[in-house]
Amino acid sequence: MDAEFHRLNRQRLYESLPANTVLLLFSGHSIRKTADENYPFYADRNFLYLTGIDREDFVLLAVKEADLVQETLFILPPDALAERWNGVRMKEAEAKTCSGIETIAYLPQFETTLHNLLKTGRYLHVALDLYKNAPEDRNSEGVRMAHKLQQEHPAIQLVNVSRQLRKQRTIKQPCEIEAIRQAVTITRDGILAMMRASRPGMYEYQYKAEFDYALAQRGCLSPAFPSIVSAGNNNFCIHYYDYTGQAKDGDMILNDVGAQYDHLFNDVSRGWPCNGVFSEKQRLLYTCAYRTSEHMFSIIRPGMKMADVDRLAREYNFEQLKAIGLCERYEDVGKYIWHGGAHHVGWDTHDMVEADIIQPGMVFCVDIGIYCEEWGIGFRLEDNCLVTEDGCENLTASIPRTIEDIEAFMAGR
Repeated sequence: MDAEFHRLNRQRLYESLPANTVLLLFSGHSIRKTADENYPFYADRNFLYLTGIDREDFVLLAVKEADLVQETLFILPPDALAERWNGVRMKEAEAKTCSGIETIAYLPQFETTLHNLLKTGRYLHVALDLYKNAPEDRNSEGVRMAHKLQQEHPAIQLVNVSRQLRKQRTIKQPCEIEAIRQAVTITRDGILAMMRASRPGMYEYQYKAEFDYALAQRGCLSPAFPSIVSAGNNNFCIHYYDYTGQAKDGDMILNDVGAQYDHLFNDVSRGWPCNGVFSEKQRLLYTCAYRTSEHMFSIIRPGMKMADVDRLAREYNFEQLKAIGLCERYEDVGKYIWHGGAHHVGWDTHDMVEADIIQPGMVFCVDIGIYCEEWGIGFRLEDNCLVTEDGCENLTASIPRTIEDIEAFMAGR
């Protein structure tokens, strides 16, 4: 993404704000792991979306008066000792180039600058990103700042920009779609590497190592999210991260993985028999999932309700399971279908959007999972759907997904 992309994102946000507003957004900071060690830093996704910067402890301050907006990016000052230990800090010129923000200041000036603005009495609102996934979650920098402002400036009215940013992130722009396509290409190479190496007796951590190596060779130093790679009965844990199991001859390999490119994510699931040949029962269940996925890609189009994607996938999958004798009543489908059939993807693996009605430019996963414990077979077939003007495109269709393509690829290893 270039600076103009991020500048226009900020402009749309500024237009949504009332006059006489101070906007504060934070990149965040790393979390203590143990002793003197922190977890790797992960930038706030909205801050990244608006600035293009994924550095720790940066702050965006924008002041809106009528239609005029003045913005300042606060960055960490040069510090030779800190940089010796932790790497070179971003300089002013680089921050301007990445973000398109012309006024750069150093972080120690932030508190004084904010105090001086608020004490003038000209500003009625302070806008912050106050999103929390659950009440018990750790407070973000924005939430902590909100608590502080309520104590020190009780007359200030807080504005939560979380919903506006969700709206902006819902429809992907051409450069975002291109980045997702690039991420898909990397993910495809990682999945093919796992399929190529697959054989009975292989450990789950070996599959994961194949995927990680393929990504690193293509410049993707970490996946979009912690990879889910499992074999056999471990497939019945939806979010499985142990990687300690060993694939037995005939086991299905389940993987739910994704790469990232220019900070945009994708999310793909594939399942295959570790020995490269589907058994009769594996073939029956996989055909149910594949037909359901194909059906969904044939009907998704602008104007549909987003909630209907999950409902229709579930209903169609039930009919497939009923046809092979596993289900008699729709009420029993929960025995085999354990999770939803769609979620948006982009700046997050489960992207933060406002999406009641499907519109062109949306990108979401079509995720068909079947878990049949009595047969010892569990897997999911998950693809990324780009909504077009008159239908949709399967962005991940090039990753082998039919029984014939999977068996042919694995036979040619």
